[in-house]
Amino acid sequence: MQSREDGRRWEAVGRLEISGVAFCTGALIEPDLVLTAAHCLFDPATGAAVPTEDIQFLAGWRNGRAAAYRRVRRAVSHPAYDFNGPPDASRVRNDIALIELQHPIRNNAIKPFVTDHRPDVGDNVGVVSYAFDRSEAPSLQETCEVMSRQDGVLILSCSVDFGASGSPVFSFGDDGTPQIVSVVSAKAEADGRPVSLGTALEAPLRDLRGALARGAGLAPGLARMQAGNRNETGAKFVRP
Repeated sequence: MQSREDGRRWEAVGRLEISGVAFCTGALIEPDLVLTAAHCLFDPATGAAVPTEDIQFLAGWRNGRAAAYRRVRRAVSHPAYDFNGPPDASRVRNDIALIELQHPIRNNAIKPFVTDHRPDVGDNVGVVSYAFDRSEAPSLQETCEVMSRQDGVLILSCSVDFGASGSPVFSFGDDGTPQIVSVVSAKAEADGRPVSLGTALEAPLRDLRGALARGAGLAPGLARMQAGNRNETGAKFVRP
């Protein structure tokens, strides 16, 4: 069981409530920017983008309460991401999104994470997520390994489940400081064992920041988010 102190380390990881009926995981990388998976922003039944008024970020969500609640000003998926495309390396490689919050989170207990370059094969990483078995509190899974890098996709030995979509993948500096190096896109199998797939982050994140700077995703207004039941949603099932 994680300690209270360990839990506070991940206050900048939060649940993304989607239309009141589903959730993903996201992480603050700036006071007003949340990094997550692009497929979280689409309705799996229709393929349509989820309206920004139907998305809410719950920073540090734990046992029914959040350290901060924020509605969304705009949500932008990677320009090359195709929700309806085939489940191949191209979709996973570009499966990241940035969510701009309506108001920044400025709280000494909620520190945005820095991002770092992609890890090397064999490096140890960790995933912090809200999954179906930990949907009420974020936790760091035991460290896992970067098994391979293929076409901008990281194949990780981390086992993930529903709700882990968009989860930050961390490396840890010499002083143990967590740095985001990838985002969980999908769960898969490799040689009969469960693995997870993530983006290589650097170039796709640079593209996304450029899209935001050009005004992508700006909407005329936001409506109050309606309450609803929360059910699990998560990664696409693909085979690497």
